[in-house]
Amino acid sequence: MSMKLSLRGVRKRFGDHEVCKGIDLDVGEGEMVCLIGASGSGKSTLLRCMNLLEPIDDGAIWLDDDDISEPGRDPQPVRQRIGIVFQSYNLFPHMTATENVMLAPRRVKGQTRDQLRPRVTELFTRFGLADRMEHYPDQLSGGQQQRVAIIRALAMEPEIMLFDEITSALDPELVGEVLDVLRDLRRQGMTMVLATHEMGFARELADKVCFLDAGRILEQGPPEAVFGAPREERTRAFLSRVL
Repeated sequence: MSMKLSLRGVRKRFGDHEVCKGIDLDVGEGEMVCLIGASGSGKSTLLRCMNLLEPIDDGAIWLDDDDISEPGRDPQPVRQRIGIVFQSYNLFPHMTATENVMLAPRRVKGQTRDQLRPRVTELFTRFGLADRMEHYPDQLSGGQQQRVAIIRALAMEPEIMLFDEITSALDPELVGEVLDVLRDLRRQGMTMVLATHEMGFARELADKVCFLDAGRILEQGPPEAVFGAPREERTRAFLSRVL
């Protein structure tokens, strides 16, 4: 398997507070890696470092053979290759779902509406939103808005997708429809890194689960190992609270 994304000794500080404390992580092509851990353990910051939304303070992040974390690097080309979706949908309220999705490819890649329409229509259809393309965000449910946010990221044709707790703001009955989108992406072979509280989902679909605690990856491995026979006492304590 050709390696896709590698983190080595990644550190990130905000003032005196070190949020990521020397993190090593490999994400292989087509893998789904789930980051679990309590709020404040560093999962979201780690994701934001991966596509250069946050510059790292030490260490290196490699995309294939390219050190993307070099100081002074233009983050824009990297963000085209590594998309990210947050728990808040951040859709523009004055734009239709389609306009929201087309905005970045038109601005960043210079593509026209006509060029984009077949691909965008295919994405909306694939994720069950073909009849919602001309709706405005306030005409959509939370789950539908989150699916539009995912389509918006996919419209840039990234190689890797990052998901930051994308179901945590949703009503419980809407969580399933968003997780189904991730299942679909998994089947299509998309490389993904998720910060998630959905333990059953991580157990079912992840290739690798990483338990973060106070800015470190304390334990990582296949789901059956991390969930079924965790080695670390902190992992066992966390799982006993959430499972």
